[in-house]
Amino acid sequence: MADLAPISGTLDGLILKTLSWGPRHGYGIARWIREASGDAVVIEDRALYLSLHRMEARGWIGSEWAYSENNRRAKFYRLTPVGRRQLARERDRLTSYARAIERVFDAPAWEVGS
Repeated sequence: MADLAPISGTLDGLILKTLSWGPRHGYGIARWIREASGDAVVIEDRALYLSLHRMEARGWIGSEWAYSENNRRAKFYRLTPVGRRQLARERDRLTSYARAIERVFDAPAWEVGS
């Protein structure tokens, strides 16, 4: 399967969902999304960290420095209560959007413009 970058407007939701399972550092977030998507969705470092910093500024996530599983200092991100509420909104928004896209792709030609 081809590597896909997240579609515009989906990255925050993917990261929030990842953090709903517990704190993770940046590499762990990207790896979880890649693995959960069957290696289809690959997040570029720049996009990941821009999103993390934006969400931290909005209060959706918090962070703290700690040591990773291979004893390296890393910044770990965690979901805040505000972020958990935002995750629910993102899930509703993205699910509705995905269903609308699916309806477009599944619509027979004769229905379009009727």
